[in-house]
Amino acid sequence: MALVRVRFVGGPADELVRELPAEPDGAPPKRWIMRHPDRPPGGEADHLYERGHLHDGGGWTMRYVRTEPFGATE
Repeated sequence: MALVRVRFVGGPADELVRELPAEPDGAPPKRWIMRHPDRPPGGEADHLYERGHLHDGGGWTMRYVRTEPFGATE
């Protein structure tokens, strides 16, 4: 499985850089559910991010959309 490096923009994961699974065209997924890695998953919230732009430096962004109660996005 190919991975692509992204930077999250806005929301609780602002400025976090991670590798996500790449789509067949090499772009990150259109949407990604983030549970912030600094917190344990029980009773938290799911944070929805959408694919942003490919910047001149070759990096992708995932921009914050909204937060849902834990499990609402499953």
